[in-house]
Order: sequence, then C-alpha cells, then structure tokens
Amino acid sequence: MDARTEPATRTETDVAEVAAAIGDPSRAKVLLALAGGGALPASALAAEAGVSNSTISAHLARLREARLLTVELDGRHRYYRLATPDVARALEQLALIARPLPVRSLNADTRAKALLRARLCYDHLAGRLGVALLDALLADGTLQEERTGPAQVSYLLTPHGRRELAALGVDLERLPRRRSAVRYCIDWAEHRHHLAGALGGAVTARLFALDWLRNGRYRRVVRPTDAGRRGLTETFGLTPEQLA
Repeated sequence: MDARTEPATRTETDVAEVAAAIGDPSRAKVLLALAGGGALPASALAAEAGVSNSTISAHLARLREARLLTVELDGRHRYYRLATPDVARALEQLALIARPLPVRSLNADTRAKALLRARLCYDHLAGRLGVALLDALLADGTLQEERTGPAQVSYLLTPHGRRELAALGVDLERLPRRRSAVRYCIDWAEHRHHLAGALGGAVTARLFALDWLRNGRYRRVVRPTDAGRRGLTETFGLTPEQLA
C-alpha cells in the first residue's frame, strides 16, 4: 500500500484554532446570535456584535475559516448560520464554565431573565422550560434513563413514548438520520439536562406548529402561549411555576 492509497491517520484536533475564533468578543456575539438555529444577514450580525458592516466581514470570514459558520445565498443576499448543531452544543458547554456577563441596563436584565426561562439551543428547547420538559418526559415514561457508566447517562425513547409523541403529531419516521435521535445538552443556566438531538428538535418544532410556543422579544428567547400553557400542562403535566 503506497501513500496514495493508505488510509488517513486520525490525528489530534486543532482546538486552539476553534478557541481563537470563538474567543473574540464580537465573534462570540455572532455565534450566540445564531445559536437558535436561524440564519441572519451580515448587517443583523454586525448590529448584534456592535461593530460596523466592514468589520463584520472579517469576523465572518474568520468564523467560516474555522468551519463554525456556513453561508447561504438567496439572490444577491447572503445569510449566515451555524455550520452544525455541534457548534451550538459547544457554545452551551462553554457557557457552563464561563463567568456571567455584568448586567448594566434594565433591558439587559430583562433579556437575561428571559433567556434563563426559555430559549432555543439550536433547534431544541432549553432553559428552565427545556429542563422541565425533559423531566416530564422521564416521569411519564416517554423516555427512559440508562446509566452507561459511573457518571454517564443516556436516554432511550420507549414504545409508550413513541405512541404518546405520535399522538401529539411528532413524525418520528422523518427524524434526520444524520443526527443522533436522542441526545441531551447540559443546560448552562440550570446545570441539568435538556433534550437535544433530532428528537429534541422535532418535539420543539411540533410545539411551535401547535402554537404552544412562539418566539419572544429577544433572539433565541421563546415563550409559551396561553394555549401552550394549557397544552403543556395537560399533555406533560408541567406546573404553573415551570411555565411562569
């Protein structure tokens, strides 16, 4: 076997490159603005980062070079989004060890509290509401916890859970095969698990389709509607405190 046919050797990854790309405060703001899974133009990302349109171009190029962002063309317009759900997952994990930003205005305080209550982590529900939803799915037997090691856990979708989610209108047959069906993130605010993966995305999409959830005033923030409060209580047993 010569060098042309020899399989590529898996080497250590360049963590420093990715860390340096994320480490700039303006670029971190860009990534967090996109952490809800949507796509935004450069002008909107410049506003989020608090920089000029000319400066944002260099930041976006750096993030694309580090394979953290992709760009979509729509005619003459360009829209940027996170390259993969794993980027949002990595941001969530970094937030676990990061110091909180100082709150210097009433608007910043309101936004921070809203993010703690309920937000999107890429395409799935996070915050107190996301953690409460996972707890409810475990309590009613939709998911089953499986210990895979001393400090390792995974969640399995049960036959009962398949029936319950199908009755809610979640199409389990159309879950993307390229993503793990059932995963979790450690919620940076609650330091507990919320449901991620293809199933987390599908359940959250269904809650939006039912108009049980709507986008909030700030990017990534979501809020339950009046119909959602009733539905989440009747279907999953969530309490008024969890929905507040």
